Amino acid sequence: MSFSPCPDPVPGDAESVDAIETLIVPRAVDLGEMEVRRALPSTQRQMVGPFIFFDQMGPAEFLTDQGIDVRPHPHINLATVTYLFEGEIRHRDSLGSDIAIHPGAVNWMMAGRGIVHSERTSEERRQTGQKLFGIQTWVALPENAEERDPDFIHHGATDLPIVTDHGVEARLIAGEWMGGASPLKTASETLYADVQLQAGRSVPIDPTYEERALYTIAGTIEIAGQSFGPNQLLVLRPSDAITVKAAEDARFMLFGGAPMGGPRYIWWNFVSSRAERIEQAKEEWRQGRFETVPGDEEDFIPLPENASKPRRATGGVAYP
Repeated sequence: MSFSPCPDPVPGDAESVDAIETLIVPRAVDLGEMEVRRALPSTQRQMVGPFIFFDQMGPAEFLTDQGIDVRPHPHINLATVTYLFEGEIRHRDSLGSDIAIHPGAVNWMMAGRGIVHSERTSEERRQTGQKLFGIQTWVALPENAEERDPDFIHHGATDLPIVTDHGVEARLIAGEWMGGASPLKTASETLYADVQLQAGRSVPIDPTYEERALYTIAGTIEIAGQSFGPNQLLVLRPSDAITVKAAEDARFMLFGGAPMGGPRYIWWNFVSSRAERIEQAKEEWRQGRFETVPGDEEDFIPLPENASKPRRATGGVAYP
């Protein structure tokens, strides 16, 4: 999904605990068709491992003849990840990919040197209406992979391992955890999991990955005696083992990985280790030099009339 205008998240009122390095409570923004909560980047924290963008879409309910229409737009030097809890999105891109994204599946679009994609509600879904709820993330690429050929990788819900342990259920989207391993091949060390806990159950989160965070989806969890409800981003302290307990049936996303070797710059839908590469991509989009999306060639999102420079993002460090 494109980097739509959204204010920086604001901190919550909860006191910090030793296990929590940063607490972010993203503000809900109404985009007309649904609410979006942007947890990353924020003024408090821009990256967790390779994750540089984290949006919660919905939950939203579309009536008959309604849906989303994210017109074709470009990306460079990153990978986008769409993960749904409810609903369906039709993904099309300049590689010719045309696939319906369903709950529990992973859809990893490697932009590399450049890709264009659109995300829309299919005509079939518009006829019946639907609920839509999910997470959109962007993952920065290591410098040696930024200019690789673009690619689109899909693993269906049945392809991803689900590990269970006494009231804990986790779907491994990327990386390894709780003895399971995702089939998704990432460009750098990456962890991404959809975790559900039954009320009263606990799950340990060891510091296997250098940078880790939780984003709460539903229910209430407890960490070190403090409670956290839905729609909060908890960045965990490096090297600390923690235990998450469910005060009620709960769901959260666990994500992180190895930090990038240096800062990344972000502007609109572009991410790169080089600010000048973003300026190049801006001019290429302005001049129509990106590939088009087969079947969706006539529409596109124009380059924003925004003269601001790309912002510098580093894990735990505010923009200069």
